[in-house]
Amino acid sequence: MLDLVLRTMLGFAILLALTRLLGKKQLSQFTIFTYITGIAIGSMAGEFVIHKDVKIVDGLVVMSLWCVMVYIVEFASLKSSKVRVLLDGEPTIVIKKGQINEKALKKQRLNIDDLTMHLRLNKVFSIMDVEYAILEPNGALTVMKKSDKDPVTKEDMCITPGPVGLPSEIIVDGKIVEKNLLELGYTREKLDFELRIRDITNVKTVLYAELQQDRSLYIQKKSKN
Repeated sequence: MLDLVLRTMLGFAILLALTRLLGKKQLSQFTIFTYITGIAIGSMAGEFVIHKDVKIVDGLVVMSLWCVMVYIVEFASLKSSKVRVLLDGEPTIVIKKGQINEKALKKQRLNIDDLTMHLRLNKVFSIMDVEYAILEPNGALTVMKKSDKDPVTKEDMCITPGPVGLPSEIIVDGKIVEKNLLELGYTREKLDFELRIRDITNVKTVLYAELQQDRSLYIQKKSKN
């Protein structure tokens, strides 16, 4: 009984310490990777507490080593966009300009019933009301309604809506997202000009830049720290 109590207390303490070390992303299970990691750590802690044939030192070493590896991977994903894509995947546009992207649905193994269910969860009951729908890496669906279907709509006010575009990433962590530039028809010369008028000479000093619907550019520089 004393051994069981000791194992339970140690398992609880080490699990709490390690999950706090991994940070809020691990606790909130943002992605499939972090979700599975959380399950694995919990299973290890359960095995450590219940099975007496698992030595206390062995259990602590295994859980600690697992969390160290996860921490290294998470740190690498923080520094490298390629690692982030490998671990978490990329957002997928499943509805674009009001049209369902069948290839994207098949690639994500998502059927029409799943799509309409996600839309209803976003309080959208007709695909005709959707301009863009994006399947996020954590499985959630982000919906952008057509401009005349928003609350207090322009349609109700007899205002003809203008063309709608999707705000897109242009610079992330100091790196230019070339594929977005190409798709949006936004030239490097135009981007360099916008950076220069904001006294930005090196793109690596930019944390995030986004092209808005009206073709204006939102830019946030990196912290000096």
